[in-house]
Amino acid sequence: MSSSSTRPSPVLEHALNLPIFKFLKDKRVVLASSSPRRKELLDLSGLKPEIIPSEFPENLPKSMFAHALAEYPIATVSSHALEVYERLVKADDRDAPDLVIGADTVIIFPPQSKDPDSRTALEPVEESKVFEKPFDKDDHLRMLQDLNGKTCEIVTGVTIVYPTLGAPGYKLQSISVSTIAHFRENTDAELKAYVEHGEGIDRAGGFAIQGAGGFLVKSVEGDWNNVVGFPVWEFWHWLGDLLEDDVFNE
Repeated sequence: MSSSSTRPSPVLEHALNLPIFKFLKDKRVVLASSSPRRKELLDLSGLKPEIIPSEFPENLPKSMFAHALAEYPIATVSSHALEVYERLVKADDRDAPDLVIGADTVIIFPPQSKDPDSRTALEPVEESKVFEKPFDKDDHLRMLQDLNGKTCEIVTGVTIVYPTLGAPGYKLQSISVSTIAHFRENTDAELKAYVEHGEGIDRAGGFAIQGAGGFLVKSVEGDWNNVVGFPVWEFWHWLGDLLEDDVFNE
């Protein structure tokens, strides 16, 4: 556990009066991501973690997950969160983090999950592929043309790492949250205008639904925040369940 007495509480005043926020009040909580969207969503929910991005390379071969692509972001983010946890423990084991949070969002097209509220129910779809961030404007336009007038699945893998008494001294827990987005039939001129706008170049799938990218999307089934980049309320329900199961005292 953290030994620092000067670090401010990660729990903000507007957080809900719930056991999970009380539990985290004096903990060292780290977000292993530099995403401003995830930071903002957590801030709005009442948590202000330290921001320490992972240095783990994103090079897992997607072919390993061909028939269960929702497992790809979980595998990626588990490596990210663990890298940050181990780095901080190595730097000062007397000030180890109490909780490291990692998240990775990808677009799966066409969807592999029928139920947007399901964490695990997947159907093998051989032609489905993962859309991450576009490489350049040409790749960006190609992504949007593929998605145009169709349906895609937004999957965020979330992993937490926390200390335990038993070997190896830590434990990982993960969830995967899926949301379905239906794109409008946009004209080529509209797609090109969004590419030139520049907003979507650093977003999974090439669009930001909370910004101008919302122009391209007709409707969403499931957690809207998940499309933004972090299923914040699902996360808190899940973390609360883990606390109730007493997993943090193992």
